[in-house]
Amino acid sequence: MHTYLLLIRGINVGGKNKIPMAGLRKCLEGLGFSVVSTYIASGNVILESNKRPDEIKALVEEALPQNFKLDSELIKVLVLSRSQLQTVIDNKPEGFGELPQKFHSDAIFLIDLDPAEAMRIFNPREGVDKIWPGEGVIYSQRLSSLRTKSRLNKIMGTPAYQSMTIRNWNTTTKLLEIMKEMNNRKSTKQ
Repeated sequence: MHTYLLLIRGINVGGKNKIPMAGLRKCLEGLGFSVVSTYIASGNVILESNKRPDEIKALVEEALPQNFKLDSELIKVLVLSRSQLQTVIDNKPEGFGELPQKFHSDAIFLIDLDPAEAMRIFNPREGVDKIWPGEGVIYSQRLSSLRTKSRLNKIMGTPAYQSMTIRNWNTTTKLLEIMKEMNNRKSTKQ
């Protein structure tokens, strides 16, 4: 069994596509996944499966509209291994996420979207926003005191935004911690 992180785009955002976490866990267990857990209600799922990531993605993207009353069927799933998430964290720009009192830092995960293509839609405001491309991710940092002047929200109206899902840096690092804990529990049982 492999441990995977599922980042589900488009659920429980702005009162749309409401999916209760208990219902989501039950749905995923019904699809044959095991040790299913969720972290906060914004589409973060950790589970175990012998299936390939592309199979997991297809199963979940098909099952959600069939099992829940959604406002939009534009639900996308990104499936990451622990090592892929570790790479996102290890390859962060120097100092990124280390001054939460000064900066809002986000990992913008790309779903079937090339980082170079995604970077073209960003228009960072000098002195407010900074962005860096990564492997399957865009790192975005905004000066907290000027975040209302950030241009990050401008990407939301673009077609490419439908292939992105954003997690703040604290959530991103916490998800890796949870994956490590699951693996540690698994290895002590063996």
